[in-house]
Amino acid sequence: MKRVITYGTFDLLHYGHINLLRRAKELGDYLVVATSTDEFNLDEKNKHCYFNYEQRKQLLEAIRYVDLVIPENNWEQKIDDIKEYHIDVFVMGDDWKGKFDYLRDYGVEVVYLPRTPEISTTQIKHDLEK
Repeated sequence: MKRVITYGTFDLLHYGHINLLRRAKELGDYLVVATSTDEFNLDEKNKHCYFNYEQRKQLLEAIRYVDLVIPENNWEQKIDDIKEYHIDVFVMGDDWKGKFDYLRDYGVEVVYLPRTPEISTTQIKHDLEK
């Protein structure tokens, strides 16, 4: 079984998120999604989410491409997650290109997938403020 992992906040879930998750799942048999906890978003990312962690987790669990949702508590946990969940492929959006190449040293393939260009949570929030 080929296991894939990806990380993100996944607030205001939209079709760009679904595209990313679908393409990530196509790279393997089992998709683990690490979604940022409320504390991590606030303390480290300086992000305020519309939906809390439990709500975002529930939304992700309802998506057919997602097999398991785990909390992302800090930037450094990726190596431990790769080991604990026996990950073969690490996936992120291409706006992170090159940032996680060091994970190849831990035996995983690192893939940066193109974002869906016309949609983002930031854009949705900006549009709603108008």
